[in-house]
Amino acid sequence: MRSSTDLVLRPSDEVAEALANGAPVVALESTIISHGLPQPRNLEVARELEGVVRAAGAVPATIAVLDGVPRIGLDEAELERIATEPGLRKLSQRDLPVAAAVKASGATTVSATSFLAARAGIRVFATGGLGGVHRGWTEDQDESADLDTLARTRITVVCAGVKSILDVPATLQRLETRGVSVVGYRTDTFPGFYLTSSGLPVDWRIESPQEAAAVMRGQDALDGPRTALIVANPVPEDLQLDPELHDRVLAEALAAAEREGVKGQAITPFLLGYLVDATGGASLEANLAAVRGNTALAARIALAWSGS
Repeated sequence: MRSSTDLVLRPSDEVAEALANGAPVVALESTIISHGLPQPRNLEVARELEGVVRAAGAVPATIAVLDGVPRIGLDEAELERIATEPGLRKLSQRDLPVAAAVKASGATTVSATSFLAARAGIRVFATGGLGGVHRGWTEDQDESADLDTLARTRITVVCAGVKSILDVPATLQRLETRGVSVVGYRTDTFPGFYLTSSGLPVDWRIESPQEAAAVMRGQDALDGPRTALIVANPVPEDLQLDPELHDRVLAEALAAAEREGVKGQAITPFLLGYLVDATGGASLEANLAAVRGNTALAARIALAWSGS
């Protein structure tokens, strides 16, 4: 008899075989493909990231929802569909049952990808930057769904911190309050997404994928709340966005959003788009450098985990 998970999720044959055999698998989100990059570069990057995982000896599982069905691992035609199909929804965890009911298609955010990966039995997920508490929270109470999902999902997320357009200190505080462990990978400061460092300290530092796997084993052995592990991996200093340029353009972007009354779900794409335009694409290149590094590290952690 098939499990209820099997009936809801559809893993690719490659991912299903890897999971059945205990082989290393890395989850990848699809929002960066459908909403984060222009065509045709989005499809090139999607293939590149999957190639990074394979080169390390792990199996990539790019996650998306197609015709209402969560797909755990995409074939070439499905990757192309995510990269080119107009009108794809951007799906958070809360949207998944609605998308299933109306047979909608969409790319998955960090919250949806984390949830679906964990449901499928995948323990490691690579992304760029997390969502978090937005600036001006005391007025709008705008906070990413990523934080709640990570507070109740046992998955290891390799990221370059949280998006620097957010209130980073408040986000770190919220992660602490919700019991989500955060470790710096070979760093004593929390990464700044486009920047190597946000200037904020991290409480714990690890030096190897094996140490990350040991923390994951500790989570399971203690059997506490099923919270995530955040492995904060900084973009290399020589690939980061120029810090002075970042700070100046971000201040301009925030002022523009205030003038134009941009709030709610529109604020993040507005600010990120402003940074891309005003930095001549340099912020996008820093983002991609971070994603590549995170994906490579995630694959190495998945290998260490599968051999534990």
